[in-house]
Amino acid sequence: MTRSAYFGPIRTFVMILVFVMIIKGLKSQDPVYSQFYNAHLQLNTALAGNTVSPLIQLNYRNQWPALGNIYTTYSVSYDQYIKKLKSGVGVMLLADNAGDGTLKSTGITGFYSYRVRVKDNLYLKGGIEAGVVNLALDWNKLVFGDGIDPALGPISPGGTPFPSQEAVPAGNSKRYLNIGAGLVVYSPKFYGGISLKNLNTPDVSFVAGNNSSGSGLSSIPVRLSLHGGYQILIRPGNKNTDPTFISPNVMFLRQSGYNQLNLGAYVSVNKVQGGLWYRHSLYNGDAVITSFGVKKDFFKITYSFDFTVSQLGIRQGGSHELGIILNFDHIYPKKEDYNDCFAIFR
Repeated sequence: MTRSAYFGPIRTFVMILVFVMIIKGLKSQDPVYSQFYNAHLQLNTALAGNTVSPLIQLNYRNQWPALGNIYTTYSVSYDQYIKKLKSGVGVMLLADNAGDGTLKSTGITGFYSYRVRVKDNLYLKGGIEAGVVNLALDWNKLVFGDGIDPALGPISPGGTPFPSQEAVPAGNSKRYLNIGAGLVVYSPKFYGGISLKNLNTPDVSFVAGNNSSGSGLSSIPVRLSLHGGYQILIRPGNKNTDPTFISPNVMFLRQSGYNQLNLGAYVSVNKVQGGLWYRHSLYNGDAVITSFGVKKDFFKITYSFDFTVSQLGIRQGGSHELGIILNFDHIYPKKEDYNDCFAIFR
């Protein structure tokens, strides 16, 4: 998910603005991967259990590296389907680093989904998730407006920061519960889903009493996700080759008045995958996303780059992502023939 920043002399001011407003009560947003197909638990909890074997996903995102370690996100997840229970289970560890360590969140989330057959080859999956997140603030890295000299900036000629009158909060970390739910309907050719995260709108303010009015200004707002795709099978796979297919997809996110629309297609030709996407905020274009990946047996690795087309320009370095999937279907005595359109997530 795009997060505003600027390049050059006003970088310090932007960092001040971002983190002061987070502390004072600005509604925060969840990190979202451009490679949502390689992080399906982050997209929709109902997608838990797309394989009968363990599926492990590792993800890394570095947003705007030319500005330093402004935003980096890491995650690792496991999930699989349990036939006897008609259920999918999963767990994910996610760490998000904002402002080169100024604000860090680390969480663990459990996922559960249940599948029902609607008719013929049409299925419905519902899922729930619950996680515990720790939010930590490094107050010493913050710079406030009253600590900036108009001529000299935030650092004195002696090399020490100018003092600020901002009161240090009683604690620099918070732990909170996060709850979400989702639904997915799918067939061998198409899928569509809806996901709601942060249903309990957890309070993340570091300032005591900041949310006492009940306005919710310091809470994480609910994130709505609508997504869908269609799988066009060009050539089925066999024991030596993987299937060749094209999967057009759309993903729409809305959170705290912010909108994000991703449109594009994923192409898989035997062992090689790639994709092209366009991300739009509904008000202006944001980025063109390209990806390329290769697959060998149980291992798949994908690299993607977000080429910024908004007024921020490419000077901030775009965004880099790396996704790794370990799919252990091959260790099962009989290879599973999936009657769905979820090859993009495997």
